[in-house]
Amino acid sequence: MNTKTSFPKDKIRILLLEGIHTNAVDVFQKAGYTNVERLTGALPSDELAEKIKDVHMVGVRSRSQIKGGVLDAAEKLMSIGCFCIGTNQVDLETARTRGVPVFNAPHSNTRSVAELVIAETVMLYRGIGDKSNQAHEGVWTKSALGSHEVRGKTIGIVGYGHIGSQVSILAEAFGMRVLYHDVEPKLAMGNAQQVGSLEELLGAVDVLTLHVPQTPETADLMTHERIRAMKKGSLLLNLSRGNVVDIQALRAALDDEHLLGAAVDVFPTEPKSNNDPFVSPLCGARNTVLTPHIGGSTGEAQFNIGTEVATKLVNYSDLGATIGAVNFPQISLSAHAGAQRLLHVHANKPGVLQSINKVFAESDVNIIGQHLQTLPDIGYVVTEVGPNYSSDLVPKLTNVEGTIRCRVLY
Repeated sequence: MNTKTSFPKDKIRILLLEGIHTNAVDVFQKAGYTNVERLTGALPSDELAEKIKDVHMVGVRSRSQIKGGVLDAAEKLMSIGCFCIGTNQVDLETARTRGVPVFNAPHSNTRSVAELVIAETVMLYRGIGDKSNQAHEGVWTKSALGSHEVRGKTIGIVGYGHIGSQVSILAEAFGMRVLYHDVEPKLAMGNAQQVGSLEELLGAVDVLTLHVPQTPETADLMTHERIRAMKKGSLLLNLSRGNVVDIQALRAALDDEHLLGAAVDVFPTEPKSNNDPFVSPLCGARNTVLTPHIGGSTGEAQFNIGTEVATKLVNYSDLGATIGAVNFPQISLSAHAGAQRLLHVHANKPGVLQSINKVFAESDVNIIGQHLQTLPDIGYVVTEVGPNYSSDLVPKLTNVEGTIRCRVLY
């Protein structure tokens, strides 16, 4: 692989926030990127806007916001890595229109979240949280009253993606019946069955677990009315996004014992660091497990996430490959010995590619290979040419009408 890039790798600045696993640093350094700064916490937007001015790649988890003034300040930014599943902390559209791909890790913490769902289901059916708190206070509450096995219970999964399908497999192994609802038809794992609507699911299950992305459609998905439509004595688990459940309605359903219990890992407002206080209407609710957004926070998951996202960022910087980008045209590329590679991001409108190739032709540059993919608003073309071309080629390509970004990769 040709590792010589047009811009020295040791000059490419990488900023990692929120305690991203050190394995990500190892991935960058092994690829020749040594200018890496790793911070353990998130930064407020004003501080991040100042910090990001000279950064070429930035990595965040869920708390840092790459939006508005932060993106405006990031004049040198080439790519963004979300070292998690969600990407709602980034303004994806603005990043795309500025030629900045955003990568995430949709698979790496799947098992960790699914295991926690099953563990919390068992705990809630046994009242472990409350019994443990009482034992710590010196109170001995030995009783089978209200305790149940999960075997034979029906679990309903809302969102049958990577995590939801893993929950399905584990739940069946515990002897549970599995129903699920998704906005798209999904192939069932094992004996799971898809139902036609969320409303149909609510009244049919003993446990409801949510695994949906944060979108306008999923905001307040579990309203007061839908929580009341759940079976009396059932469980509600949310390890997806904080704005999916009406927290006040959930607290009311716990207080009047419409629900047997709940487990919540994500909240509408979360502390920016471990030094900030946590406040929620759910604090103190009976038989309720509250966790600080740790569904995917295992050593195994964070190691895998560090590897996955850092590798995607390296592949984009080294090769121009965008496989795994959530806001950008997808191009898979390997190195091409003996060629030089140029990247061009442009508005997706008729005539732009023709104009790009006209520049190559008029500059007497032979195209060895060319790869184009588009989205409705932008196009991304990677062109490989022979080693000898004039220094004015890139300025000419940059001046093509509709150009968003153009650079020589190597």
